[in-house]
Amino acid sequence: MVLYFYSEADIINIILDIAETQKETIMLNKQITQELEKLPEPLLQEILDFIQFSQAKYQKKKILEITILSELLLQKD
Repeated sequence: MVLYFYSEADIINIILDIAETQKETIMLNKQITQELEKLPEPLLQEILDFIQFSQAKYQKKKILEITILSELLLQKD
């Protein structure tokens, strides 16, 4: 077992990095929302289809990765 001890400065930097990432995500979400509000209905349906396709593809990839890792761990046992 490996234990990691972080200094107070390290913890502050980690928290600041997380906050910056969240800020960037919020800004990106706002920008996407603003752009979506400008689109006509038919394009919104295409975008929804693309988002659902992308999510399914991502989930499939994650499931494959988990399956491969599980098999590797089972081989070690």
